[in-house]
Amino acid sequence: MRIITLANQKGGVGKTTTAINLATALAAIGERVLIVDLDPQGNASTGLGVDRQDRVLSSYDVLADKVPLSDVAVQTVVPNLWIVPSTMDLLGVEMEIASYPDRTHRLKSALGDARSLFSYVLIDCPPSLNLLTINAMAAADSVLVPLQCEFFALEGLSQLLRTVEMVRQTINPALVIQGIVLTMYDGRNNLANQVVDDVRAHMGDKVYQTVIPRNVRISEAPSHGKPAILYDLKCSGSQAYLQLASEVIRRERRLKAA
Repeated sequence: MRIITLANQKGGVGKTTTAINLATALAAIGERVLIVDLDPQGNASTGLGVDRQDRVLSSYDVLADKVPLSDVAVQTVVPNLWIVPSTMDLLGVEMEIASYPDRTHRLKSALGDARSLFSYVLIDCPPSLNLLTINAMAAADSVLVPLQCEFFALEGLSQLLRTVEMVRQTINPALVIQGIVLTMYDGRNNLANQVVDDVRAHMGDKVYQTVIPRNVRISEAPSHGKPAILYDLKCSGSQAYLQLASEVIRRERRLKAA
């Protein structure tokens, strides 16, 4: 089982959209995939058709009460894809577990029971570098960073990379950057092209070749409780996420071999 954390402390960069559609693409080729929704807003859960009233148990119960993942994970509308949903209870979980000796490793312990059930776990983090994100990084093999093609992208990226390095030095020595995926790209915008060039110049082959375009069908899909890949397979955004999944699999094979 490979565990990938999707993290960026900046909101609105396409992190949840990337988690949903990457997971769907992996599930479509036969992988058994689990999404762990660690964002109190619960957008990944909503985007996969899990209504709020149906979230009897959530990632809060996993972290606060050590409820087994098998009791919390629910089947989504996508075959081979399950999700541990999120609720607003997560807003208070940091204070509840802050005094626990294992506060940074509670998610890692929970995922240990899932190794025989899934081939990929994607963790959707909140848009902040808090204890939830630290738990996700402590549990992960690698971090995937969605990065919006806009002016402040590199500034936010440097802060995130410092956090990843801190976690690697103190909590999870095996943690690596899986890759950086550029999102919300508009080729008509000169600034977007400049950001792409700057990120590639700074980060080299850590940046995926696939770039996710701005696409109205991607924006519409969550309101229907479906990933964009199910909502409109032929749109440019869905096709980009299928290409991204192919890149992710190739990188994961190289990382696993290493």
